[in-house]
Amino acid sequence: MLALLDAWFIAPFDYGFMRRAVVGGLALSLAAPTLGVFLVLRGMSLIGDAMAHAILPGVALGFLLAGFSLPVMSIGGVMFGVMVALLAGAVSKMGGQREDAAMASFFIISLAAGVMLISIGGSSVDLTHVLFGSILAINSTALLLIAGMSTLIVLTLAVIFRALVVECLDPLFLRGQSRRSGWVHSVFLGLLVLNLTAGFQTLGTLMAVGLMMLPATSARFWSKRLEGLIGIAVALAMIASTGGLLLSFHLDIPSGPSIILLAGSGYLLSALFGRYHSLAARWRRRTAPLPAEPST
Repeated sequence: MLALLDAWFIAPFDYGFMRRAVVGGLALSLAAPTLGVFLVLRGMSLIGDAMAHAILPGVALGFLLAGFSLPVMSIGGVMFGVMVALLAGAVSKMGGQREDAAMASFFIISLAAGVMLISIGGSSVDLTHVLFGSILAINSTALLLIAGMSTLIVLTLAVIFRALVVECLDPLFLRGQSRRSGWVHSVFLGLLVLNLTAGFQTLGTLMAVGLMMLPATSARFWSKRLEGLIGIAVALAMIASTGGLLLSFHLDIPSGPSIILLAGSGYLLSALFGRYHSLAARWRRRTAPLPAEPST
């Protein structure tokens, strides 16, 4: 029994690429789900997907200029992601269009532009690497960059935590208390872009948002408190990233989809058996005995 457990859970990490992959996945799991929880609270769940596509032209431009250089591609992704966020906000304010509608328009343009740039200067293999990532291929430089970005995100969230919570729950109150309330939203979008840029190397631009949103939406079935949501989301993301890597190693299947599908399985199980708002919770409420009427 011990030999079987060792073969499945310990032996794979004798390889350097597996150790780097699991550290990178755990680093992302600390930052991404926390941002996802705040996206869910703000009713902006699909904005994460839009921003994931917004960074693609910058990543593609960095690829054309320097090849598979993660620092250059990351800088390009951050620049284009911030630019798209600013443009969407400007169009929303000037034209009266909802910010999510403007963001959706820009993300479609960004996706097409990114794919076009990679197709012009690369091959189908290059396009697949950028769109779907390769967590098993990250080197020490990429690992340090991912860990550094995740650390910066977590520290910045700790600094703006109170203001961010107030902005999520009662934005009108925050605007009434300070004329500079808009900076909270801007910093949050910047952190979102930074996290997606860190995640594209491991999961690709198309699936980087999965590790952010699936654990966050799963946590809603288990807790109603903010600290509970964040803790459960981070734990689920860590389980998904580590478990997905092990499944990929033993079954010889792609690592990125394995991680996201395992996180998706966690979401489905939470929707079925979670403590709140799940099918099991509704069944328990229906079958619970009615309180006895007081005797007169």
